[in-house]
Amino acid sequence: MTADLQQVIEQIGREKGIERDVLIDTVGAAILSAARRTLGAYDLRIEFDRGTGAFRLYKVQKVVEEVANPKMELTLEEARALNPEAQLGDEIKTEMPMPVQGFSRIAAQTAKQVIIQRVREAERDSVYNTFKGKEGELITGLVQRVVKGNVIVNVGKAEAILPPREQLPREDYRPGDRIRAYILDVKKVPKGSQIVLSRTHPGMLTRLFELEVPEVAEGVVEIRAAAREPGERAKIAVLSRDPNVDPVGACVGYRGSRVQAVVRELQGERIDIMPWRERPADFIKSALQPAEVGTVYANEETHTLTVVVADEQLSLAIGKRGQNARLAAKLVGWKVDIKSRAELERERAAAAAYAAAEAAVPLTALAGVGEKMAERLAEAGFGTLTALRKATLEQLTAVKGIGEKSAEKILQAAREYQVVLPQEPEPAAEAAPAAGEAPAAMAAPVAEIAEEAGGTDEPEAPPQEGLAEAAPVEVAPAGEGEGEAGERPGG
Repeated sequence: MTADLQQVIEQIGREKGIERDVLIDTVGAAILSAARRTLGAYDLRIEFDRGTGAFRLYKVQKVVEEVANPKMELTLEEARALNPEAQLGDEIKTEMPMPVQGFSRIAAQTAKQVIIQRVREAERDSVYNTFKGKEGELITGLVQRVVKGNVIVNVGKAEAILPPREQLPREDYRPGDRIRAYILDVKKVPKGSQIVLSRTHPGMLTRLFELEVPEVAEGVVEIRAAAREPGERAKIAVLSRDPNVDPVGACVGYRGSRVQAVVRELQGERIDIMPWRERPADFIKSALQPAEVGTVYANEETHTLTVVVADEQLSLAIGKRGQNARLAAKLVGWKVDIKSRAELERERAAAAAYAAAEAAVPLTALAGVGEKMAERLAEAGFGTLTALRKATLEQLTAVKGIGEKSAEKILQAAREYQVVLPQEPEPAAEAAPAAGEAPAAMAAPVAEIAEEAGGTDEPEAPPQEGLAEAAPVEVAPAGEGEGEAGERPGG
């Protein structure tokens, strides 16, 4: 390889970010392609001599007994003249001089195309490998253009895309703006590499705190969980590895300077910082701040936390449009059900009433269960509807006089039976006047008509007792007076 060619390879490597060995292989492939077009149907190989810095061209021939193609084969005698240890079936490699008059125009054009193609492929691989290793990190770039809502960002050797779904609400991007974003994904596409950025991912929040808080960057304070409602509110849980370092105070900074720097970068997104707790029941109390949590019931099987708060704390715990509750659930990683004390008491009372009503249902109310069968079920320990619903087919068939089909029908009847809770009696309305009795209000008009007509020969009728002027009766609409469950405040 000449000194000029070496300089060209080194220059291209620096500009494109391609390794020197890749470029050497590329040039070698181009020379080999041009040699095949110029020299014809030889089995040619190209090798690079690192000592001299030159490319060497070889032809490869197979050792056979009878030669059918002289360009591809040679006899054992010819082979042993080149290599005394040659055997039948071996391949003999012989160096060939480069074409004296150089390569033809078509061969040179082919070599050029090979170099261009290989350099592009190497450049794509270089970009992919560089940014693939940076997934989950922050990067700063310049906005190039905005196409159908997608922001194209120049990040150095490549262009990245910030899709609409990964942009902060109410954030405007213009060409030339410098933005900071989180590398969400890097993947290969037919035209090269696609780098997807995000400004809404919780990882961006974590990386920003690493930049602003030295204790986080050094690992003294660890951000264990983060949850975001992009552009509105976020929560992070922090843990200190040093008992002398307050994790919350370190992230807040002097007069809130550190957290305010993150808030400004995220366009005013409010950030709650709280200490991490290992037990979910303890962690949810911190996660629902600023609401004060009373009791927490944890269900390990369903991964559900039932949180009980004071009535006046319910709207604060749920937050505006349920935002506080959603963020707390994301932070803890469990389902969260928030109830007020009054609501919990109502649910308990309703459950107790249902259990009492279910216990009061006689088994004879079930289809296919007579008195004798009810007695046998009671003797076997299935004397209530509750116990019968929990029974299995095998347990019922073990009862005397009950076969498999009967057991299936009994179980189905028990599970389909609808328990009706007793209703509170409605207040009774006052009795209406008896038929034939005229209200007192009608007496005066009748008397006036008789007096205007000149009176009557019949003696005046005695006044009727009990027809004094009655007060109007008000009938309450059905259901009035029964307390309806109020809607849970949304925040």
